[in-house]
Amino acid sequence: MKKKIAIIGSTGSIGKTLIDIIKKDKKNFQIVLLTADENYKELLKQAKFFKVKNIIITNEKSYEKIKDKKISNEINIFNNFDSLAKIFRKKIYYTMSSISGIEGLKPTIEVIKYSENIAIANKEAIVCGWNLIEKELKKNKTNFIPVDSEHFSVWYALRGINKKVIDKIYLTASGGPFLNYPKKKFDKIKMRQALKHPNWKMGKKISVDSATMMNKAFEIIEAKKIFDIPYKKLSIIIHPKSYVHAILKLKNGLTKIIVHDTNMKIPIFNSLYSLNHTINSKKLDLNTLNNLNFQDVDPKRFPIIRILDKLPEKSSLFETVMVSINDKLVKLFLANRIKFTDISKKMNNMLELNEYKKFKKLRVRNANDIMSLNAKIRIK
Repeated sequence: MKKKIAIIGSTGSIGKTLIDIIKKDKKNFQIVLLTADENYKELLKQAKFFKVKNIIITNEKSYEKIKDKKISNEINIFNNFDSLAKIFRKKIYYTMSSISGIEGLKPTIEVIKYSENIAIANKEAIVCGWNLIEKELKKNKTNFIPVDSEHFSVWYALRGINKKVIDKIYLTASGGPFLNYPKKKFDKIKMRQALKHPNWKMGKKISVDSATMMNKAFEIIEAKKIFDIPYKKLSIIIHPKSYVHAILKLKNGLTKIIVHDTNMKIPIFNSLYSLNHTINSKKLDLNTLNNLNFQDVDPKRFPIIRILDKLPEKSSLFETVMVSINDKLVKLFLANRIKFTDISKKMNNMLELNEYKKFKKLRVRNANDIMSLNAKIRIK
């Protein structure tokens, strides 16, 4: 019998990679739901290829366009995630949740109850609402697999290990396009430069986050929440080749180093299949292993990482403040309204304001708390 799966955000890079994996194994999987925001053409193409009966398109204009295609006899078309109860009669085998941004939080929480296994590739959802996600996972006995290459590597390395023996976990960062860029030229960095990542092909938002190192700050917060490990045991280390994804130093004297190709296909593949399955990958790269070139992060080059010193140990609405401010600043940079260096400066300055620091003491009660605060901060 085919295993039923759903892909939340199937037209993004993570969704497309998963689609490519399933194309080679159609006999074992049945896609019961695909979703997108605006890209209805790609969504329709995917739905027709896999004969998917249900799609959700959340953008109103795209929804109206897709309704005009007169395909409702073949496919059930929905405009929001309130329809999940109509789509799923019982739990399916696997769901990939890969909607980018804080908007992906509610769909992620809502789909957990319908899935035996859920892979989550949404940083903002985990950073802002992990306590809500974790509660649903436990309540519905749903297995969770992180998809970010760093967190997947840690998750894999921790299998069978008591967390008490962890001395330190290092998440690697490439350093992005400005690792060796002259600091005196930072004030003149252009958008096209910030978007040119040396190792990964990504969207504009995440490319800028990688260039500032905000992306890695998010990943430290994710690791703290997912693995329930204090910040003092987590650290960032620069590794320009992005071949090593995580290093676990244990108190028993051993150190685990997790290596895989610079390719998101590997963690995505292993989130779908058991770890006993086979995927084609490159030979061990001895040239890279012989020149790992690990470096400490320079806070003068990447001042945004100083926000890690401002974070409370307990989850709070402060993480939402941080995500919302960064989202807005990146949008302003991409619109050429602020300089690249302003992202870090304004982020660090704003998080010192009492009107924002007060959120360190406020706990997250529900997704509406997060969405409401996010909207208010963006306006402000």
